[in-house]
Amino acid sequence: MDNVESSSISGSITSLESILPILKLQIPDIVVNEVDHNQPCLNCGDHCPGYVAHDWRNICIHCKCLREEHDIFNENFVNIRDRLGWKRDDGPEKSVSKEKTLSEGYTWVPANLSSKKIREYMDQLPNHKVPKVDSDGERYRDIQVIKQLPKQDLSDLYCRFLDGDVEKKEFMIFRELRDQVAMGIGLVKECPQDTTCYNCKGELDEGELSVVASKVGPDALWHPACFTCHKCEELLVDLVYCHHAKHLYCERHYAELIRPRCPGCDELIFSAEYTKAMEENYHKEHLACHNCDKQLVACRYIVKEEHPYCIPCYQQLFAHNCDECGKPIGPDFKDLSYKDRHWHEFCFKCCGCQKSLVDQPFASKNDKIYCSDCHDNNFAARCDGCGEPFRGGMKKFEYKGKQWHDWCFVCSECNQPIGNKSFIPRDERVICVPCYESKYAQRCSKCGDVINKGGISYKNTPWHRECFTCTNCNKQLAGEKFTSKEEHPYCGDCYGELFAKRCCRCTKPITGIGGTKFISFEERHWHSDCFNCYKCDASMVGRGFLMNGEDIVCPECGRS
Repeated sequence: MDNVESSSISGSITSLESILPILKLQIPDIVVNEVDHNQPCLNCGDHCPGYVAHDWRNICIHCKCLREEHDIFNENFVNIRDRLGWKRDDGPEKSVSKEKTLSEGYTWVPANLSSKKIREYMDQLPNHKVPKVDSDGERYRDIQVIKQLPKQDLSDLYCRFLDGDVEKKEFMIFRELRDQVAMGIGLVKECPQDTTCYNCKGELDEGELSVVASKVGPDALWHPACFTCHKCEELLVDLVYCHHAKHLYCERHYAELIRPRCPGCDELIFSAEYTKAMEENYHKEHLACHNCDKQLVACRYIVKEEHPYCIPCYQQLFAHNCDECGKPIGPDFKDLSYKDRHWHEFCFKCCGCQKSLVDQPFASKNDKIYCSDCHDNNFAARCDGCGEPFRGGMKKFEYKGKQWHDWCFVCSECNQPIGNKSFIPRDERVICVPCYESKYAQRCSKCGDVINKGGISYKNTPWHRECFTCTNCNKQLAGEKFTSKEEHPYCGDCYGELFAKRCCRCTKPITGIGGTKFISFEERHWHSDCFNCYKCDASMVGRGFLMNGEDIVCPECGRS
């Protein structure tokens, strides 16, 4: 909500008599051929049927966009001196004729330059700002002529709100002082010596094209692309500038340094009193509702999208309807919103217990809002342990489609919370690791510790892999050939050394590991490969043999 304050311009009327001789100078009419009626809006496109001027605002009555936001243009060739109302023969800055200008291929060219120098000058400007015929630069120049040199600043004939002779005289004084003291047209010439640009402080070489502003002084030079308005930073159209406090301005922004400009009608204010609101200055009658034009001086209003609206229009255009009571939420009430829904502050309450939800946590369900307690009691998931709901911020543990509170997810044996620790499922229960190990885990037959991984089983007895070793030499037997004696495992070597029969021929143990065959006769034993004739070494396996003392011989050797 903004308040309106009034201000007045003091001292302006008292200086009128001293300037009256200037008013006697002949001021020629300005030439303006702007076309705006029915021109399309550059913002709205087909939504606007074309520009039609508001009674007093600088906007279109259809789309309410600014006049300059429509495709307005100058119908005829623009000679900048004609637009300013300056004589053609006043001083050396003479105009270039229309014929000469168009013959060079441009809609404007600097005076007193050859064709070659004109092209050299244009090459130093941004491409889209070069006023070449039938180009973007031509359109750019057209717009800048209208923006930088507003017709209402140049002639009282285009001022609709000069009230009485005093204000008209004030306008004439402003115009004359501006034209005489501040305004000029830059000249393009070659630098007489090496120097620096007045704007960017960059180098300007001798012989290089530069712009001179006589109001500033003969030694002040600019790069062509640096000859810009200090406020809007646009190229000064057709080199027309105003000098103020060591800076160059376009006429529009220079004028706003000297006189306030009304944002409603876009005219300078010459009235002794005006209104200040929203950090801008208005004709008193032009501070009005953007929708219905009701004057807002000494009235309450609301600013929306940088425009003021009276209270009824604001409520009609922008106020939201309360989701609870259905009535508009006016400017005197707080508008509480959530997901494109709006409530009066006093209507924003839980639909279950009717508790106010202002500055309180809440949740939405089925297009209704609830306090956290009502929402949790009615809709929140519930713990499979205690049956209570899960409330905001609570941890939830899920396993096999069930869910528990942090403190309800406990071991089935010790009833202690498991939390983020590991657990072992057993049937439908969960058991913490210590309880599982103490009651259900397999233990090694040798060391008695729990077998967590890598265990083996021998004769239905569990072992750690590293504990399943030869009873005699402690060699690990996992993955190795072994045998047993009296329920104790032995590696092949130890078993053979300790318990196996020995071959009568080679004296090595006959272990039988790997399917080794052996032959026995009268308490004597041989490897199958060792059961050979002691004389001819022929194999006696499957053959008859004779005993010669402790030795076996084949029948042939026995007879001999």
